[in-house]
Amino acid sequence: MISQAGRPSVVLVVEDNLANQLLVDAMLLDSGYEVRFASSASEALKSIELMRPDLILMDISLPGQDGLSLTRQLKADPANASMQIVALTAHAMLGDRELSLDAGCIGHITKPFDTKALRAQIAGFLAMAAA
Repeated sequence: MISQAGRPSVVLVVEDNLANQLLVDAMLLDSGYEVRFASSASEALKSIELMRPDLILMDISLPGQDGLSLTRQLKADPANASMQIVALTAHAMLGDRELSLDAGCIGHITKPFDTKALRAQIAGFLAMAAA
């Protein structure tokens, strides 16, 4: 998908599980996105300093700082407050979606996920961000 800047949309995937990284990478590259990865909150912050992703897929269970606290930290910074962050997580218990949304995520996708559905969801989140 092409961003408003006329380049492929950049998706930062904050995920510490290599198998999940490979699956998401293959699916997003096949859909025409530029994909970047971070395995921890500190790596994600460094990546965000270097480039401004169009969308962040945020795992909740990360080593060290968890994804929800990282989301809150990003959203508290006026420079990052408009960042589009979607929880991509195994947290699927009652109330987990609300916790993600309360932290500042615009969506909550549970693992395991259907790759076709995930493609459509990501396209929808990017379209919403562009509007």
